[in-house]
Amino acid sequence: MIAIFDTQVLSIFRRQREIGTYIALGMTRAQVVGIFTVEGGAHSILATILGAIYGIPLLLMVNKTGIPMGTAKNMNLDLPIREAIIPFYSIQLIVITIIIVVVTSTIVSYIPARRISGMKPTDALKGKLQ
Repeated sequence: MIAIFDTQVLSIFRRQREIGTYIALGMTRAQVVGIFTVEGGAHSILATILGAIYGIPLLLMVNKTGIPMGTAKNMNLDLPIREAIIPFYSIQLIVITIIIVVVTSTIVSYIPARRISGMKPTDALKGKLQ
């Protein structure tokens, strides 16, 4: 979530001149904030789809083969340890994770866009922060 926050904040602050241009052309502050909030939400949905494309085969492979742990004999332990850990991924866990990422990304897009859209258009066009 920290990486999502950092990426979204930097993206919006780099585009403050664009925000200033929208305001100078007559868009309301709510419209400008809406544009960037929807854009951030759309990016998170796209990231979820791409993550699923790459992640599902990896999760299936790990679920089939497990994560090798070595043997207890090699570690000089007298404890019973499986040779591989087989993780379990529930649908509930996956859905909750997707919801958290999308909601967090959308909120993180809203906050800096709201701050910059509150600036005077001339300051935003000059690239000055408040």
